[in-house]
Amino acid sequence: MQALEDERDEVFEKAAELFGLLSTPVRLRILSVLCSGEKNVGQLLESIDIAQPNMSQHLNIMYRSGIVAKRRQGAQVFYRIADVSAVNVCRAVCTQVAVEVTAH
Repeated sequence: MQALEDERDEVFEKAAELFGLLSTPVRLRILSVLCSGEKNVGQLLESIDIAQPNMSQHLNIMYRSGIVAKRRQGAQVFYRIADVSAVNVCRAVCTQVAVEVTAH
């Protein structure tokens, strides 16, 4: 019984961690843009109107958490989705919110 409770606690901890990482609209937008494929920082900045240092900070947090992966090509750093489960959670929540917003 304790093992099941410990497992459930771990699930809730991981879910809360993911929700914390996705609690910033900029990070949700970054995930949305990356759903269409790998992008460098400049391409992300074209889609999301924030300062470059702010973008880099969000990308670094997402990279360290394992949500995105990166690769370097010359001076460019390209980002891509590394954790599809984060995208699935994002889509489910954003789709539900969109349904509620359009219903009002």
